[in-house]
Amino acid sequence: MKESILKIKSYNFALQIIKSYQLIVKNDKEYTLSRQLLRSGTSVGANIREAEFAQSNKDFISKMSIALKEANETEYGIALLHDSSYLKHDLFLSLISQNKELIKMLVATINTMKSKSTNF
Repeated sequence: MKESILKIKSYNFALQIIKSYQLIVKNDKEYTLSRQLLRSGTSVGANIREAEFAQSNKDFISKMSIALKEANETEYGIALLHDSSYLKHDLFLSLISQNKELIKMLVATINTMKSKSTNF
């Protein structure tokens, strides 16, 4: 996997998640939900990076599938923090949009690799 757009976007998203976490902790002293968002939101990119050195196509699909699960959990965390008034609406819209884009890209990547794997 080269310096892909997915890799770049997931890294930039993780940076936004870190900044959001810092803001929530500083302004609202909320540690539980924000910490979980920090974990899942940064895990997306970490799993994408891990897939870079997958041992097989099956391993690659597995790592990308874990990244997809983490992105789904992140979407849930973003919504919870927004609906409980810890995330301002503008920040919510930005994070949710970026996360949905990552989910679409991950689904496309997984589906592409699955179709290539069955064609071998």
